Amino acid sequence: MTNLTRAFRTLAKTPFVTAVAVLSLALGIGANAAIFSLFDQILLRPLPVRDPERLVNLGAPGPKSGSTTCNDAGNCEQVFSYPMFRDLQRAQTSFTAIAAHRAIGVNLAYDGQTLNGEGALVSGSYFPTLGLTPALGRLLGPADDGTIGGHFVAVVSYTYWDTKLGHDPAVLDKTLLVNGQPMTIVGVTPRGFDGTTLGQRPQVFVPITMYKALNPRFDGYTDRQYYWVYLFARLQPGVTLAQAKRAINAVYHPIITEVEAPLQKGQSDQTMARFKAKEITVEPGQRGQSSIHREAKTPLTLLFAITGIVLLIACANIANLLLARGANRAGEMAVRLSLGAGRGQLVRQLLVESVLLAALGGAVSLVVALWTQKGISALLKADAAAILHPTVDLSVVLFAFGVALVTGIAFGMFPALHSTRPGLIGTIRSSAGQVAGGAKSAARFRTSLVTAQIALSMTLLTCAGLFLRSLVNVSREDLGIRIEHVVTFGISPERNGYSNARSAALFERVEQELAAVPGVNGVTASLVPLLANSDWGSSVSVEGFKRGPDTDADAQYNEVGPGYFRTLGVPLLAGREFTNADVVGSPKVAIVNEAFVKKFGLGRDAVGKHIGTGGLQAQLDIEIVGVMQDSKYAKVRDRVPPVFFRPYKQDSTTGAANFYVRSALAPEQLLRTIPVVMKRIDPTLPLEDLKTMPQQVKDNTFLDRMISVLSASFAVLATLLAAVGLYGVLAYTVAQRTREIGVRMALGADARQVRGLVLRQVATMTAIGGAIGVAAAIGLGQAAKSLLFGLAGWDPLAIGLAALLLAVVARGAGYVPALRASKVEPIRALRYE
Repeated sequence: MTNLTRAFRTLAKTPFVTAVAVLSLALGIGANAAIFSLFDQILLRPLPVRDPERLVNLGAPGPKSGSTTCNDAGNCEQVFSYPMFRDLQRAQTSFTAIAAHRAIGVNLAYDGQTLNGEGALVSGSYFPTLGLTPALGRLLGPADDGTIGGHFVAVVSYTYWDTKLGHDPAVLDKTLLVNGQPMTIVGVTPRGFDGTTLGQRPQVFVPITMYKALNPRFDGYTDRQYYWVYLFARLQPGVTLAQAKRAINAVYHPIITEVEAPLQKGQSDQTMARFKAKEITVEPGQRGQSSIHREAKTPLTLLFAITGIVLLIACANIANLLLARGANRAGEMAVRLSLGAGRGQLVRQLLVESVLLAALGGAVSLVVALWTQKGISALLKADAAAILHPTVDLSVVLFAFGVALVTGIAFGMFPALHSTRPGLIGTIRSSAGQVAGGAKSAARFRTSLVTAQIALSMTLLTCAGLFLRSLVNVSREDLGIRIEHVVTFGISPERNGYSNARSAALFERVEQELAAVPGVNGVTASLVPLLANSDWGSSVSVEGFKRGPDTDADAQYNEVGPGYFRTLGVPLLAGREFTNADVVGSPKVAIVNEAFVKKFGLGRDAVGKHIGTGGLQAQLDIEIVGVMQDSKYAKVRDRVPPVFFRPYKQDSTTGAANFYVRSALAPEQLLRTIPVVMKRIDPTLPLEDLKTMPQQVKDNTFLDRMISVLSASFAVLATLLAAVGLYGVLAYTVAQRTREIGVRMALGADARQVRGLVLRQVATMTAIGGAIGVAAAIGLGQAAKSLLFGLAGWDPLAIGLAALLLAVVARGAGYVPALRASKVEPIRALRYE
């Protein structure tokens, strides 16, 4: 307690210096705490379920002939067919249970209010496997999925119940319309549970056996070549991952070889061998199933490294501050040692001061962390921001103060040891004639710290330059479409119980009503939303293209409305657009892009040739009537894939569409007008993702923007902190060398030469630190190469601009001490103590 009281008094004697030190640490620790919070929420935090460490995720990598659909729960290597799920569920012995789930989009209607949201199809084993207790009523169980289409029950999420249903206990046994189907609400999930897939927040959970009732086009309950469900399981007590994998594959292999292998048609011997050798993967599942875990690891690790560098620079400032303060107190330390104080006692006292300084910085860092998290959330697109919670919870507090404690000890140890070094009489004597603490070791240490700060700043500035250049490349990427003055939105009438015929009539009316809005000069639609990370594919057969069992004959696919290419400004290179005459019953037609023509060798005579969809024996019954210029499909960063387009009016099963409205009106006005028009058409039909196309593109590239902004912000912060450190060391050095400078000036040195003496020191540290920083930045750029667009991991322009900025900042930080040195009066300097 005495050491702590003395530490408070010591810090209070220099409030300005203490405040600067606390702020520096707060910025460094706060930035790290903010990124740690994201790291924790996305990559570390387990599901809020019973014994999450016993959960495992199952995957089914290997050849999959047939149809495969996957979503945010994982890539298409992870999905199983529904019959395989039931086979494994019946025969396995290493798990207490296996559960299946699948995310779906839903329209919900309750007590007159409608909502477009997310739902989850779950097996009856889903909630029992997780070991959850309902907040209200009951959860779904094995009795709720025994019969296909026979269980009209639903469980709503706690969030939906709390925010949309008024937290009303009376909702039990009430009717909730899910995609037009009346479902009885039987329970509410526990608070804090939002499903098992990060990035998805289902408002309702329904039996997986009710999928066809919610989506009449679905027909995958008996098809072993339709892969669409995700599986996880809970380990039996005492069973390891390796044991579980052996046991489940002992069940899987006979099914693959005896039941499913005979169903595979047109495969080569090599592919069939790979098919029969497939094995189920068993991976830890305590965090649930989500592709975000994989996709976010590299950018979050990079941001953690960047904020770690910022913290190191801030800590170097603190170490230099403590060294300078210790130098000024060397006389005091020597006297206390000579009077009998133990060196360990004094070291503890100085460490208490450094830890107290770090603790104060840690406390302030919690505010910085919260602000940083809010800033990051503002950079995210809406659905990504929804999964993150800007908050300072216990884990963040513990992390911040843990970092503060380590910082206080690690960067306070050398100054404490140096300030209490042996040689008491020499120190006392030196204190009588000059400022104490001019030991060469301390000077070298301070210089080394500043050089390291410069190197780290150069690393961050160069990396920031790389990501900014990457962002510029992304923003300049040719989309192949004109997005200005275009607004997009989606509707899913099939989810409201519309029949196919009613949906088709609705789409026709929507196009007519929107086209009649003053200022609108183009309305069209598509099945797959443009630049929304959605891609639908199909295997195709093409006239004149030789296709073997293992030939890559895949292409992306979309169904679009009349005038689609004209409305979006995509030039046709040959042939014609779709028209209102391209309807069900008319000859099947398609338009292909340049990449399709190139892949399938169609040459200049593509128009008039025929294609077919499906397997090797597909009928070539679709005529190519046009060739369009390449344009982006799912992602701005991706190369343009081969794509073929069909008229959505030739598909009698289309139950959802995304519309594009081009207008001379201001986009904001159109955003207000469209909901009014749609409410007039059907007030119960919710709009999906109403936004401008520039906003759609911005959402598509949010990761590039977030990393660029954050890396640039942290780099600037690091450079400013390094400049403060450089200024402090030079100012202290000038004070230390006052006598020397006075002698030089007395012997004839002028002010310019004295300024040069200081600035040469700046130049040397900047050159050495800059060179080290460039090498480190190139290494970091190579590690983050997957996040860069149009760059090879390094860029001369980024390096040059970073070096120029660092040189300007360093010279600015050194100029004031240099100017002060040049104004030293020789007579006063010779008398300086």
